[in-house]
Amino acid sequence: MPYPQNFETAKQLESIVRENGACSHFRWAGLSMEDLKKLAILGSKVRKTARRDIAHVVAARGNGATTVSATMFFASKVGISVFATGGTGGVHRHGEHTMDISSDLTELGRTTVAVISAGPKSILDIPKTLEYLETQGVCVAAFGTDEFPAFFTEKSGCKAPCRVDTPEECARLIDANAMLKLGSGILIAVPIPKEHAASGIKIENAIQQALKEARDRNVTGSAETPFLLQRVNELTGGSSLASIILSDCL
Repeated sequence: MPYPQNFETAKQLESIVRENGACSHFRWAGLSMEDLKKLAILGSKVRKTARRDIAHVVAARGNGATTVSATMFFASKVGISVFATGGTGGVHRHGEHTMDISSDLTELGRTTVAVISAGPKSILDIPKTLEYLETQGVCVAAFGTDEFPAFFTEKSGCKAPCRVDTPEECARLIDANAMLKLGSGILIAVPIPKEHAASGIKIENAIQQALKEARDRNVTGSAETPFLLQRVNELTGGSSLASIILSDCL
């Protein structure tokens, strides 16, 4: 997300959290609003930082933009038990051959933090992602629906392992996981509202084209997801980015 859209979205999210009676923890985690603005301006120049990258970024005294795995790690260290994000990582398409599996999934399997998102990013293999989460012992639930959402759209074609229908049910689920000391996190997927959902067919066509372009240009590793998301956004005329922003804010 480009500046200033990324910074304005972050501020809007913080306001929404506080308006609903909860505490936003940008500052608790040690990040001032000025720091956040600097990161927003730097944008893609900041290193994408997953769990594996934390030690290197700290040792080099650099800046890092945390993925879900790194955010979960830091949240657990300062007592934050719940956080919201746009979408999580997962098993990439053709992951059975490339073994390209996001560390977000293994982090969910070993860190007791609840992650609220719009589901795994649509560029991923969602059925395999759900299978891998099951292997990791992660409780996965969808909010208000029996079908697991797919980031840009409400539906993925996959049945959600669990369903919760109210914030109170979400809280009970999170409390039970902590009380039982299961040692794993929770993923709660909230579908994007119908009025903001991008067309599933349009998105899928854009994903297929972006995947082909990534293969042709040999875009791999940590560079692949940002490339695919940018291309999908461009190919859909911005409708995908609008969906993400509105989903985050709601």
